[in-house]
Amino acid sequence: MRSIFTALLKQEIRNPLMIILLVGASIGITLLFTGGIQSPTVVYVYSEEESNQVVEDWTEKLNTSDSFSFVVKEAEEARQGVKDGHVDLAIHIIGNDYRMLTSSEFPEMSFIEQHVQKVFQREARLHYAVQESSNPDDMRNDIEAYLEKAPLQIEVSSIEDTELSGYDIKTQLAIAFTLLVAMFIIGFRINHLVKDRVSGVRNRILLSPISKTKMYLGYISYSMMIGLIQSLIIFAVLIYIMKMDFGENLAMLVVITFVFAFSMTSVAMLITGMTKTPEQFLAIYPSVIPLIPILSGAYMMPGTFTNPVLNFIGDLFPLSHAMDAYLDIVFYNPTWLGLLQPIAFMLLIGVIAMGIGINLMERRSA
Repeated sequence: MRSIFTALLKQEIRNPLMIILLVGASIGITLLFTGGIQSPTVVYVYSEEESNQVVEDWTEKLNTSDSFSFVVKEAEEARQGVKDGHVDLAIHIIGNDYRMLTSSEFPEMSFIEQHVQKVFQREARLHYAVQESSNPDDMRNDIEAYLEKAPLQIEVSSIEDTELSGYDIKTQLAIAFTLLVAMFIIGFRINHLVKDRVSGVRNRILLSPISKTKMYLGYISYSMMIGLIQSLIIFAVLIYIMKMDFGENLAMLVVITFVFAFSMTSVAMLITGMTKTPEQFLAIYPSVIPLIPILSGAYMMPGTFTNPVLNFIGDLFPLSHAMDAYLDIVFYNPTWLGLLQPIAFMLLIGVIAMGIGINLMERRSA
């Protein structure tokens, strides 16, 4: 086992270009689709009917979220900014109402719309409450002071913890892209088994004192190690350089990544056992892997992917369960017991796929 692992590692060190390109591609895709280092989403605010003071007042009321930054702009500059792609969204103030100006849909649009709608509805209720008062300003101040220290307050928390974190689609996409590249790396490395079988290296290995079990363990452990290290490197970049929030329990993150690497190595072994040559593997595997995140709902918000047939197909792959575990870790601070189900499913998939894959590999080698 150790000799095979060492030989594969030396081969990787002599030609590290593929690993470097895939890791770089993963970080590049994450930067492209999540907007780079996390910062508040900028939204322009403008009006053609209202005075600058009114627009600034609305902007001040809207700037109550750390996730969004509302900036006052002239009407023409705001429209041109959206047209040129400098910002994704602009808010057109019309009296006590608003219109949203955007060039295309983007992941955070629904969250911004909910926030803006909440602010305008609150202002409408306050306006209705004070309009018949003899001193509207004093009444408004009294209501706002009362709301800040209301006698009845609602506190929201998760089932497993006292604190409920905010959902962020950017973090989910970053995890999905990281795991997608990990699946490619693991598959390309496990393909060494087919290459060595076709070239005759496998037969020479079996003539040596190395047993079949140790031979398979060498290939499997090396593929797992490469996928695990690649994923952890990218997670470290996302957490410490891009300043993404991945929760407080990094040990859970490492454990889930390790289990996912094992389970995905098993799936790659299963596909390897179905192919006769490395060329067949390279034709099938890269065609199947991009479909797995789509079937698993990795690119969509939780709860939006409801087709039962596609959900069932997605659950047959470890990515679906890994994403559930990652999202729980990042957003809901679960206990180890709460992660038991996705871990168990990934291990089950891994054991079954590994057993079938090795069996098919042995039949083709017979």
